[in-house]
Amino acid sequence: MTTTLIHTEAAPTAGSAANPAAAVERSPQVPAEGTTPAPGRVRRVTAAAGSILWKSTAILAFLALWELGPTYLASPSTRVFLPPLHEVLLAWGKLFEAGTIQGHIAASLTRSVAGFGAALVAGVSLGLLIAWYGRLNSVLNPLLELFRNTAALALLPVFTLLLGIGEESKISIVAYAAFFPVLLNTIAGVKTVDPLLIRAARSLGLNSFRLFQKVILPSAVPTIFTGIRMAGTASILVLIAAEMVGAKAGLGYLIVNAQSSFLIPDMYAGILTVSLLGLGVNFLLVALERHFSRWRTAVGADAS
Repeated sequence: MTTTLIHTEAAPTAGSAANPAAAVERSPQVPAEGTTPAPGRVRRVTAAAGSILWKSTAILAFLALWELGPTYLASPSTRVFLPPLHEVLLAWGKLFEAGTIQGHIAASLTRSVAGFGAALVAGVSLGLLIAWYGRLNSVLNPLLELFRNTAALALLPVFTLLLGIGEESKISIVAYAAFFPVLLNTIAGVKTVDPLLIRAARSLGLNSFRLFQKVILPSAVPTIFTGIRMAGTASILVLIAAEMVGAKAGLGYLIVNAQSSFLIPDMYAGILTVSLLGLGVNFLLVALERHFSRWRTAVGADAS
């Protein structure tokens, strides 16, 4: 009996060794979990490249017009004040090799980040307080409306007279310009939280702090980040204008100095740098918004 059992168990092993093809048929290859077949991966890459190309059509058309327009459509006198794109890029390359553009970018970013950071902390903190306490809103709202409708650049001479032409005045004007978009969108974000969510949270026994932490603040994040993105753009634009008035470094100084020195390609190189800098700041803030709003994506995925 023992011998029979041994031969019976060993028979499949011997058959498998004698016929490898049969063993392969019995255990087909299964792709590892998470891997994508090559054709599907190629289709995804092609679709992504096509989407990026389609979304970049307007920018590419603008750059082509900038390159070809001054050369073939504009008069020689106009071409002096509107050089083609390749001349601007060559001027930018020379500024980069000399280290000039890096110094101006560093000066502008330092001022912009300092002013924007101060506006962010003050705007979010005060906005949450005003939205949470109705009496504080009724007291401060008229004053906030008065200053909100006063253009930041209109107050630039005031900041310059009070703080001088140094770094303090530029950082202060940036903070002033970025403060109100953050403040107003923070107030709007808190006030537009769904009342059903608040009632449901209170019915579950959440105290005021937990209600604010778990319900109100996460619901207000998208609106708050809308104000933060507006403030980021405003901080750069206002700073460039402030640097044009009185500064010895910065992108605004580079632009106005190149214009007064009749270095037209350098002037456009500075303008192009400002545009790319603003675009990079916007992309960074959008990425941060997606990071802090991941719960919205998770809820949508669960619902689907």
